[in-house]
Formats: sequence, structure tokens, C-alpha cells
Amino acid sequence: MVPPSDPAAEIVFRPIRTGNTLDVTVERLLCAIRLGVVPTGDRFPAERDLAVRLNISRLTLREAIGHLNQWGYVESRRGRRGGTFVAQPPPRPTPLDVRRDLISTDTDLEGLLTFRRCLETGVVIRLAEVGLGPEQLRLLERRLTDAETADPEDYRRCDTVLHITLARLTGSPQMAAALTDARMRVNRVMEAVPPNGGGYVDSDEQHREIVRAVENRDPEAAKRALESHLGGVEERLRSLFS
Repeated sequence: MVPPSDPAAEIVFRPIRTGNTLDVTVERLLCAIRLGVVPTGDRFPAERDLAVRLNISRLTLREAIGHLNQWGYVESRRGRRGGTFVAQPPPRPTPLDVRRDLISTDTDLEGLLTFRRCLETGVVIRLAEVGLGPEQLRLLERRLTDAETADPEDYRRCDTVLHITLARLTGSPQMAAALTDARMRVNRVMEAVPPNGGGYVDSDEQHREIVRAVENRDPEAAKRALESHLGGVEERLRSLFS
């Protein structure tokens, strides 16, 4: 399992404060599987610890695990080495699955993409305006390297961590929380998009352009780089789901 101190684990297992607690818990556990926080065959954190981290009752956690068990995503084992283990990663959703999800959650795709773009644009502009210190820039370099050296199955986790690290560096917990939630919802939609050959290389270069603009304290360049980074994905999503 990815260490508890890993940013992806912190993102997924942060306290639940709003929404239907059971539904949000199920979504968080699925995100942990999809992002590779708990890989196939690995064990989730102990029930007591996980309930505390998520700020939920153990009864709610057990009910959420029961749903995932019924769907075949996890399996429960007894004994000293028992616990909840990932049985298989969630199957890649089809465009039809995603359309149904959008309808069932009353989510407007265009509204979701606009929300994410506005949040991330605000993040990079703010960082470029105020600048970052040496330690903050070293942290971004580590996140860039993590994404550039990630295996394909781990790329989305590292990409997500990079974007949310940018939000955290603004110093606004509200911004980081809002972007985290938006990113989790967008990730679900993106899973239905067929892999784009060479897309990781393009994405890595766009990430570097964003960080370079922030480092140079150039808000306009940061905005352009982010728009280029998000634009291609947005168009592919619109072509599938609009």
C-alpha cells in the first residue's frame, strides 16, 4: 500500500465532512483503488484507523466495505493477517456508464469542467503572483519527477497529486479541498476516455510549462500553460459525453 503519508493517501482518506456519509465513503474507497493508493492484492488500513481518518463510524465503514465486497472489488479475510483486501481494480467504465453516472448524480459535464478550470486557473495565477520559496519549488520538482517516471497504471495518481499539491501551495485549505473534490469527480469521467498514445509525454511537458511559469512569476504564462493542458482533455470528454 502507498504509505499513509503519501499525498494521494492523504487526499483520499481525509475526513468526510459533507454529503451523504455512506455514499462519500464508498466513493473514497473506490478512489483509493482507482488511484492505486491501495493496489490490487493489498490491504486497506485497519478498520479502526481508517474510520478515524475518514471521521466516520465503524458501522458506516463496514457498510461501505460491504457494498464493495458485494460488487467484487474487495474481499474480507479473517485471522491475524486478515482485513479488507483489493480483489480487483474497478473495470474501466464505458461512455454509457459515465453518462448514467452523470445523470444519476445530476452532474452537468460542462459545469464540472468549468468549475475545475476556474479553480486550477485561480491556483496557478495566485502562485505566479506571490511566488514560491526554494523548498516549495523543490516539492513541485519531486511531484513532476514522480509523474514523469510513473508506470502507466500509476500515472493518474501521480498526476492528481501534482495538481492538488499546486492547490495546497496556495495556503488555502478551502481551495485545496474544493479542487480535490472536483478532481475526484473528473477522474471518474476521464477513466472512460481511451488511452491517448504519447499523451503522457505531452502532459509531462505541459506540467513543466506550468511550473516554469509559476517559478518565473508570470501569471499570464501560467494561465496559458494551464489552458493548453486542460483543453485537450476537455475536448475529448465533450466529444464522448456531450
